[in-house]
Amino acid sequence: MAYHIELADRIRERLSEIPGLEIVEKKMFSGLSFLVNGKMCINVSHDNLMCRYDPHLEDEVAERKGFLPMIMKGKQLKGYCYVEPEGFQKPEDFEYWIKICLDYNPIAKVSKNSKKK
Repeated sequence: MAYHIELADRIRERLSEIPGLEIVEKKMFSGLSFLVNGKMCINVSHDNLMCRYDPHLEDEVAERKGFLPMIMKGKQLKGYCYVEPEGFQKPEDFEYWIKICLDYNPIAKVSKNSKKK
């Protein structure tokens, strides 16, 4: 399971700056997932970010540099995407992705697997 360690550190550092977040790191999706307050929020998958955001933002995020749709079983998953490094190298771009993931987190549903535990 290979993922970009420096990118994970960058996310970890940014999330640690926000008071009141319960952050758990879990290896999943071929990388490292950051669960915020019990819900998957943002991940590092190889060299990419994998983001979970409000599906209503789909058109907006699809226009962003580095955006790749998340395809599972031949269908695009709305509210999830991969972002290639060119899309988050600049601090303001990185902050955009962190922000939309954190903004969605309070209203995101807890996964079925998390509910069982």
